[in-house]
Amino acid sequence: MLKDKTVVLGITGSIAAYKIANLASMLVKQHADVHVIMTKNATNFIHPITFETLTGNKCLVETFDRNFEFQVEHVSLGERADVMLIAPASANVIAKLAHGIADDMLTTTALAMTAPILVSPAMNTHMYEKKITQENIEKLRDLDMRIIEPANGYLACGTTGVGKMPEPEVLLDAIYGEILRPKTLGGKKIVITAGPTQEAIDPVRYITNHSTGKMGYALARQARYMGADVTLVSGPTALEPPAGVTFVPVVSAKEMYQEVTARTAEDCDAVIMSAAVADYRPTRIAEEKIKKSGDAAVIELERTDDILASLGQQERVPRVNGKKTFLCGFSMETENMLENSKKKLAKKNLDMIVANNLKTAGAGFGVDTNVVTLISRDSDIENGGEEVRVEELPILSKEEVAYEILRRIAKNI
Repeated sequence: MLKDKTVVLGITGSIAAYKIANLASMLVKQHADVHVIMTKNATNFIHPITFETLTGNKCLVETFDRNFEFQVEHVSLGERADVMLIAPASANVIAKLAHGIADDMLTTTALAMTAPILVSPAMNTHMYEKKITQENIEKLRDLDMRIIEPANGYLACGTTGVGKMPEPEVLLDAIYGEILRPKTLGGKKIVITAGPTQEAIDPVRYITNHSTGKMGYALARQARYMGADVTLVSGPTALEPPAGVTFVPVVSAKEMYQEVTARTAEDCDAVIMSAAVADYRPTRIAEEKIKKSGDAAVIELERTDDILASLGQQERVPRVNGKKTFLCGFSMETENMLENSKKKLAKKNLDMIVANNLKTAGAGFGVDTNVVTLISRDSDIENGGEEVRVEELPILSKEEVAYEILRRIAKNI
């Protein structure tokens, strides 16, 4: 996914330096051109040959190394890079960056860098919490460097607290956020729903469905990569919430309705309802566990609130830019997919509906791929939106499906 992207990794003197070998390998597997710069202290924790072997590029340490190609290396990398990540970033190097000190290859390259710079502080808890360190970190933020917050945990110094460098997967996600997608949703506010809902029968049992939330979480992640301010309202899943989004956990359809409508009442640019919200809930929740009695049980059900239909029926007042909140729904069918989905588009007054068939190979619950058909109102038609545009996508990963959906929404908000 990072083909033709150049990533510069800056490594400072911290025990966490060994983890960056794994990150470098991840980036190379994504076809990125990876260049590593180490401080002299960093070479005490991991050898430069490790990174040269993994990346196929010379690992830079010395500012005046005579064994290099004929170009000013720090300036060349500063102009060529798509992003620079300094991880682990020691308190010493953070202080240098904050005050424009360039006394080694890493800080010199950072000062010449025209691409975004990500900084991942990693150090002893007391060092991290010192007022001067916090002031230096704030200074980096003021200088438009993005800080990747350290994790809380057991540190190599034997203490437990904040200051632990995040795992390579978190750092990779931060790099994705900077360079993977064009920022066509920059400044836009998007509410996305995901996962199933659970409708209680008694304190032990509930009604739910097979949704895992993978599609909705992919949408939230890709929207963030595209620069959006994302709120993810999610039913219960086993997934880790995407970094950088506002995460709102809910359980029932009623809770999801309340959270979504409250946030849509604000200045929201788009709502994407990918959650599999229960259509029915028990009319009465038993206060105690229902005991077995006879061969059958009868549970009386009532309809839950239809979130998208409710939003579609409201008068969508144009926002400051003159456009209304874009409404996108999902339609999972087992038969007559196009016919049923077109009816939903019209009935709920949506702008787009993403349809798929549970019986299609590669689509459905719990898999990492999807096969969808995008059905949207034809923006060229001015006859009440009766005409629709149908676009079938091939089998793609859910991340790629999410991007294709958002790419089209971005043109309309």
